[in-house]
Amino acid sequence: MFSIGPSNAPGQHPRPLRPHPLHPRTRTLRRRPRAGKAAVALAVAAVLASTIPTAQAAVAPHGGTSQCGGRGVDTTALIRYESDIVIKAPLSTVWKLQTDVERWPSWQPPVTTAERLDPGRLKSGSQFRWTTPAPATPTTPATTLAITSTVQELRRHDCILWSGPATGEGLRIDEGIHLWTFRRVVGGLHVHTEETWAGTQVEADVPTATAALGAGLEAWLHDLKTTAEALTSDHPRPH
Repeated sequence: MFSIGPSNAPGQHPRPLRPHPLHPRTRTLRRRPRAGKAAVALAVAAVLASTIPTAQAAVAPHGGTSQCGGRGVDTTALIRYESDIVIKAPLSTVWKLQTDVERWPSWQPPVTTAERLDPGRLKSGSQFRWTTPAPATPTTPATTLAITSTVQELRRHDCILWSGPATGEGLRIDEGIHLWTFRRVVGGLHVHTEETWAGTQVEADVPTATAALGAGLEAWLHDLKTTAEALTSDHPRPH
């Protein structure tokens, strides 16, 4: 549900809601902040809230929505964001990174802990719990968020949708809904993600919450790209 946020690298000045400050700028197919109700990506996204100017988080009108098994994010949510990226790595590599939840902390620094709450391969109904720091905002205190996510839909090598609440001392997101889809394209793998948040506290300041969500999702995409492409470079497939 939540996203990952790094610190700025020397000499880099990331544009609001776009490039990952620790990784090379990467062309994305679409970046569009959306106003909506609420959802899953909250934690690390909040980490970036302090680095993204609130004025840049203006929400945009809703467009089309992707789905997984006929289900998607909350289309009525006030806090909503979606983005896309192309990754030059095999689908199997990217899919494993996304679904091997317990290893998230190894490539997403803002995810401090992650654990499965049930055994076996990740599937519909699976649950996992993870934590991430959230900085102070004008309306919420700095805290560590604990997110309990439940997989709502999962189509192997195609899409995954999870949702659940995030809670910390002085901060709560009632529900986050996070969707990922994966499509092979010329030049690599097209990854789409979108997420919504809902909750009284985050809805009290929609621009700041949307900026945090957007920054977090962009960071997650770039960490995913960087890690998957590095793994592919280290272990190229034979011709």
